[in-house]
Amino acid sequence: MYILKYIFTIVSIGFLSFIQAGEIKKVVYIVSDTSIPFWKIMENGVKENGLQLGYKIDVYNSNNNRKTELEATVKAIKEKVSGIIISPTSSSSCVTILKLATKAHIPVVISDIGTDSGEYISYISSNNNEGAYNLGKILVQKMIALNIKNGKVGIIAIPQTRINGQARTTGFLKALNEASIKSVGIKQQITFSYQETYNYTKEFIIKNPDLKAIWLQGSDKYEGALNAINDAGKKDKILLVSFDAEPIFLDLISKDILVGAAMQQPYLMGAKAITTLNKYLSGEKVEKNIQLPILAISKENIKQNLPIIQKYVFGITK
Repeated sequence: MYILKYIFTIVSIGFLSFIQAGEIKKVVYIVSDTSIPFWKIMENGVKENGLQLGYKIDVYNSNNNRKTELEATVKAIKEKVSGIIISPTSSSSCVTILKLATKAHIPVVISDIGTDSGEYISYISSNNNEGAYNLGKILVQKMIALNIKNGKVGIIAIPQTRINGQARTTGFLKALNEASIKSVGIKQQITFSYQETYNYTKEFIIKNPDLKAIWLQGSDKYEGALNAINDAGKKDKILLVSFDAEPIFLDLISKDILVGAAMQQPYLMGAKAITTLNKYLSGEKVEKNIQLPILAISKENIKQNLPIIQKYVFGITK
């Protein structure tokens, strides 16, 4: 027993020395809300690629709460982590996080959403403006093909305090304006729940007899919109398009239940965030802003894009 305790002590001391020597580096990923599949896939991109690079990755879920997010940041700083990857709850909340991390001399990579100001190593984002514009064109083309005239579009948006949300709205409205199609307005998500999406869709339908389409700026509560449309007796009369994607979208788009989706590549974004941080920690020069393309997917191009969608959109790597 004494020999076993001695061996355990020696191994433990050696392991601690290994950590203190800097051979094992810890990175914390602070993510806005892992109950939303998009963020869970991005988390997998960070973790799987981080482990391959030899990092210990801890994930702190903010649950879309700024206080929880701030507490996670303070905890990471106290642990003296090698770096932080942040997907903030909002662009404004990110400012405080960056101030704290900068003061503690901890490098930060932002993955999506963005910040209003502050110092960071790199910002990994999607081209939200272009992605939303191309999705808007898919909707416009569908409306023209169905000979829908004077139809209007309702927008259920992510918070417009987020830079990515602002970019999505701008790009989408540009596509509508080019085709002289008007929006009936924007409703911003607060709870990100099924019921909220259902209620917003129902309200759009009741107040706007000329409503012909709904655009969701997030994908995970698509059933709320579909059910509201069906319950109102508007199936096949009100079109639905979405930003981001769920695995079932492959089937829904193929069956014309969903007109199209602008698919970000969250797994690729997570992978890019940790590899960029690793480059910085290795003394290499990194790009300040890295913008990844968004796949504008419709029934016409879904098959040819399937391999990319499976790996980088849904994170299916095995």
